[in-house]
Parts: sequence; structure tokens; C-alpha cells
Amino acid sequence: MAGTFWMLVSSPENFERARENGFSVLGMKRRHIRKAEKVRPGDRVVFYAVGQMAFAGTFTVTSTFFESHEPLFQSKKEGEDYPYRFEVHPDVVLPPGQFVPAVSLLSDLEFVKKWPAEHWHLAFQGNVHTLSQRDFETIERAVQRQGEEVGSHALTHVRG
Repeated sequence: MAGTFWMLVSSPENFERARENGFSVLGMKRRHIRKAEKVRPGDRVVFYAVGQMAFAGTFTVTSTFFESHEPLFQSKKEGEDYPYRFEVHPDVVLPPGQFVPAVSLLSDLEFVKKWPAEHWHLAFQGNVHTLSQRDFETIERAVQRQGEEVGSHALTHVRG
């Protein structure tokens, strides 16, 4: 049973960097040390691609966090290297251009209701958020459906 449900917010380019690394590790920015310390095996993660305003994939955490300064993701902020990392197993990962638009799920997601409807995009600012199990499962079902439509182009590992 999953403990915490995380949403990582980053660029589509960083998602592709994770893809190039076999989706074996994800990371958090330096200012999120307190959140990184809470990451545990079995936690679940959804990746939200800014710019595209869409969900790109879901993952299961397989390790506690560790610190590394080897190049992983790039940030607009000079010197930010996403040092707090954790190993993951990809569950459902969509190909570029096939991500699930967040706007298609807004009416079903509780956490976005904290903001006025016209400013829903504020719910996706910042690098790391926790989600309810309900919201995570809503997103994951949509990503799974999209993966099924895309077919063999999607890396799909359906959890049992």
C-alpha cells in the first residue's frame, strides 16, 4: 500500500532526461529537503510537465532519497541540480506529445479547487506537491487510458 502520493512538477525536457536514464531515478530541487526526507519505498509519483500543462507518467518509489550532484535535470535557476533523488519504477509513461492535459481533469481533482477556477494553473506551480490518494488515482487512470490509446508507443506497467 502506498504511503504518500507525490506530484513532481518540471519541464518536458526534464521528463525526457529521465526517459534517457530509463526512468530509474527522479529528483527534487534543493529547497525541498524536508519533503525528500519523507519519500519512502512504495510511495507513488506523478510527473506533471509544465509548459505542456499535462501529466506525463506515474511511478512507484523503490528507495529512500539520496543526494547526488551528477547531472540529472536542468533548472532555470543557475546551479540547481535537483540533488535529492530517489529510485523509481515506471508504472505508466507516455510518449512525447501524448501527455494527458490537466485541463481535462480539473473538475475531478480536489486539490485544484483551492484556487479560483480561472487560476487553476496555480495548483501546478512549485516543484513538489502531495496529493490525496483519490486525486492521484484519478490522474493515473487518465494516464493509463491514454497509454492504452497510444498502444505500443507507451511504456506501460499496469499495477496489479
